[in-house]
Amino acid sequence: MDSMITAAARALAAGDPLGALRRVALREDAPALALRGIAMAQLGDFVRAKALVRSAARAFGPKEALARARCAVAEAEIALASRDLHWPQKALDTARVTLERHGDTANAALARYLEIRRLLLIGRVDAAEQLLAELNFASMPPALRAAHELIIAGIAMRRVNPKAARAALARAERAARDARIPALSAEVENASQVLNAPAARLIARGATRPLLLDEVATLFDSKALVVDACRHVIRHRSSTVSLATRPVLFTLARALAEAWPEDVPRGTLVTRAFRAKVADESHRARLRVEMGRLRAQLRSFADVSATVRGFSLAPRTAREVVVLARPVEEEYASVLALLSDGESWSSSALALGLGASQRTVQRALDSLAESGKVQSIGRGRARRWLTPPLPGFATTLLLPAPLPND
Repeated sequence: MDSMITAAARALAAGDPLGALRRVALREDAPALALRGIAMAQLGDFVRAKALVRSAARAFGPKEALARARCAVAEAEIALASRDLHWPQKALDTARVTLERHGDTANAALARYLEIRRLLLIGRVDAAEQLLAELNFASMPPALRAAHELIIAGIAMRRVNPKAARAALARAERAARDARIPALSAEVENASQVLNAPAARLIARGATRPLLLDEVATLFDSKALVVDACRHVIRHRSSTVSLATRPVLFTLARALAEAWPEDVPRGTLVTRAFRAKVADESHRARLRVEMGRLRAQLRSFADVSATVRGFSLAPRTAREVVVLARPVEEEYASVLALLSDGESWSSSALALGLGASQRTVQRALDSLAESGKVQSIGRGRARRWLTPPLPGFATTLLLPAPLPND
């Protein structure tokens, strides 16, 4: 490499894309195209960055396998940053193997980290953790060590383990300081703010208050019977019953938990569970059937009893009954949770992240756009959706990932 290419590469490694562009902006050779693409990605112009990196890959000859592999990794990193989650996984795996064969362990590790971060975004926490355990990050440069710790923190937060998350973020902060990359330090700081923002709401005995992630972890370890509206499960310490596929039963369980220790009138239960304005005899009959089903689901945790005016919940061993509610009660809260990272998402990427059909996600986006909660940029396949972060709230418990004991 000539001196200008070397200087531009060093500027990019230090997080100075403008400095890199000053050196290679007018050059059209393959190394310059690759560096210009990375610089444009750091500046946020992902469309131009992707085109430049692809041009660089074509410009490198067939015998320059190492350079082409690095371009493939750079393109995958741009795709992740632009939330294009449908990149060809096989191409990234091939590039990683090529990098390992040529001794470029740092870029090979970067390829693996990109794969892990993608898995974490779409809620495949177990798979991400398994791949992460296979990496030896001790000999990696500071920037990759910071990325490693950020992933550990992300997994810990999704599993409601704030202690492990704080320890990982402290290590990430030290690594980012050693790397001397301002953007990386800012990413660590943003991740740290999640732990200091309300992650959920506690509803107990008619009162509501916000909870930090530390308080959610304490609640899960307490003796309370928790009706978890973040993942639609009923939990008591290490035991859980999932009602994620039984929305009517969960609605009834939540209504009883919110009113505990009092009972809930039949009319109120009919309105909440069946959305009927007036309870007739058919609704009352259906309510009795659904309550019988709920009683069977909760038999190890609590009794569901009929009273003069309705039904009540009585825990067997728990000291109290509480509801863990989402920080924001929104029909499409999971969509907003993914968009709240400040990046622009395609509807197909949102569908992949939520495990839903693209048609369902598009209907949600249209509804949110009508209410002014999201906005779109671009047209057709280039259309992207974004929204500012939810003010004052962490969306950890809204993301598609299993909570403890699910």
